[in-house]
Amino acid sequence: MTHKRSDRPGELDDRLDALLADVLGKVDSKDPRLGDLITSLVGHLHAFVRETRPTEAEWLAGIDFLVRTGQTCTPQRNEFILLSDMLGLTSAVDDVNHAGPAGATPSSVEGPFHAAAPPRENGAWIATGPERERGQVMVVRGRVSDTDGNPIAGATVDIWQADDAGHYDSQDPAQEAGNLRGLFTTDQDGGYWFRSVVPSSYPVPTDGPVGGLLHALGRHPMRPAHIHYRVEAPGHRPVTTHVFVAGDEYLGSDAAFAVKEELIVTPLTDHDPARAARLGVDAPFADFVFDVRLVRLGESA
Repeated sequence: MTHKRSDRPGELDDRLDALLADVLGKVDSKDPRLGDLITSLVGHLHAFVRETRPTEAEWLAGIDFLVRTGQTCTPQRNEFILLSDMLGLTSAVDDVNHAGPAGATPSSVEGPFHAAAPPRENGAWIATGPERERGQVMVVRGRVSDTDGNPIAGATVDIWQADDAGHYDSQDPAQEAGNLRGLFTTDQDGGYWFRSVVPSSYPVPTDGPVGGLLHALGRHPMRPAHIHYRVEAPGHRPVTTHVFVAGDEYLGSDAAFAVKEELIVTPLTDHDPARAARLGVDAPFADFVFDVRLVRLGESA
């Protein structure tokens, strides 16, 4: 017969204190930063066990969840990044790494769908698939400058987005690789522009362990409609961010916790046929304006 050990008051705490001290005493990394990270991580994990006192079955279920998360990863899909996104950890890491001076464009999470974009001229269409016939036409334009408002010529503006049904090219066999992506270079005034269709909100993948976790927590998997940006220029800190479409029903409950007020843009509906003709689109179209302000290297926050 197996008897459960009964501890006198304080004995369990003393034993757990000794165990943690023993584990941390074995940390002897030649990399001080690695030692600090592991020491903090182990301390928080042991504190979690003390606070919640998981059963052995619960602990093994947690281990199994992590194993299945790893087994779900492929070269095209990283379930661990998805898990980090859904727990708000990616946004937290982004926030602690990208504080900047007032006026700088806030960063946001990259997400799992970035890929090399084809270089395109300013004004090019990035929507070249069936979405161009279905979706609402959108002209996206803006200016890249420093935090003092000085234009930055020659900045690269890397764009990727989902279509009007919420699909990226890597998810949709009807789209060719590189659809709804573009790598643009700003002109002498720091300007960029391109033509596309208004993206849709969409669910993150729910067919894996992270989807099961969201369901168990009573959470929806939806992300509000957005356009991804990665903007770089010599002498400036690059920024990776989202730009969100105002009015989307999921702005207040983004599954990835990535929405920031400064990144919400209201597209204005332009009915002017003459302006539409100059831009090579039909009226009415959505006029989507987003300016990017980069932090100069060495500029204090």
